[in-house]
Amino acid sequence: MKGRGSPENPTGRFEPLVIEPDPSEENPRPIRTEFFQDHSRSVLSTNNSPDVGFDVSLNPYRGCEHGCSYCYARPTHEYLGMSCGLDFETKIFVKAEAPELLREALLRRSWIPQVVALSGVTDPYQPVERQLKITRRCLEVLAEFRNPVAIITKNHLVTRDLDILKELAEHRAVLVNISLTTLDRELSRVMEPRASAPQKRLEAIATLSQSGIPVNVMCAPVIPGLTDHELADLLKAAAQAGAHSANYTLLRLPYGVKDLFLSWLSQHYPHHKQKVEQRLRQMRDGKLNNSTFGRRMSGEGDYATTLAQMFDLFRRRYGLASRTPAMETTAFRRVEAGQGFLF
Repeated sequence: MKGRGSPENPTGRFEPLVIEPDPSEENPRPIRTEFFQDHSRSVLSTNNSPDVGFDVSLNPYRGCEHGCSYCYARPTHEYLGMSCGLDFETKIFVKAEAPELLREALLRRSWIPQVVALSGVTDPYQPVERQLKITRRCLEVLAEFRNPVAIITKNHLVTRDLDILKELAEHRAVLVNISLTTLDRELSRVMEPRASAPQKRLEAIATLSQSGIPVNVMCAPVIPGLTDHELADLLKAAAQAGAHSANYTLLRLPYGVKDLFLSWLSQHYPHHKQKVEQRLRQMRDGKLNNSTFGRRMSGEGDYATTLAQMFDLFRRRYGLASRTPAMETTAFRRVEAGQGFLF
């Protein structure tokens, strides 16, 4: 389906009823993106995973219109009674009150100043953010409190908020992580259909770094047999654009994403499917996914070791750090709404 990353819309794993599409409908109508209000009464989530570089995150949206075929977050839509396929990228839940709820959380005396990740699950700069500006408003709150934030995105739209990011950078309270999966524009177009093109992401890295904002490039995910041969070129391009550091994660295919991604490969890259599947199984003890902490991000075995060594070799060759710059919490302050900071 043009402009969509998932080739189908399987029934969620918690649903008792299965809906079969009409096989006589050879040319289904395009599916428009729908937006729904999410009335969550809190917006900060915590995790205790040793594989994740943050403890607290904020996701302004549930579901993601970028529609990346490999997205590990797709199964989260099944908790809403929806599909991890087309539903995930066409039914987006919007947390319109996120900035106000964030302010309430930061005002609490129990809040210990620490890095807040934006967002960790779905992209905070997906297309609808251009109109709704929820992420921008959350950044305004974080800047007002001078609370550090780590942004994770694959959209050039992050440069729109350069003014706020510069303000945070003055207090060493910001880091932008740009996900760079491939330099192949055609591959990116069908694999990440509504995300920014690779060149636009490189332009975002350059714009941010030239403005004094530290940028970490995330080669995520590395897809063995499809994108792993690009690692050297990805790191070189990121370094030339001005990235400070780099890391990578191996493709993760939890729950229904396994079948969706294999179906996507069959449709778009059938000659790569067997190679991708075999290499994943080599690194995942014969399986397509391993959720065990310490293993899920990088895999195991000879090829996983080779991949890690190759990444580290080219990272060092192009002068990219292995660790992101430390952020500070010393400038944190509590500010009542509409009051401004009291000296």
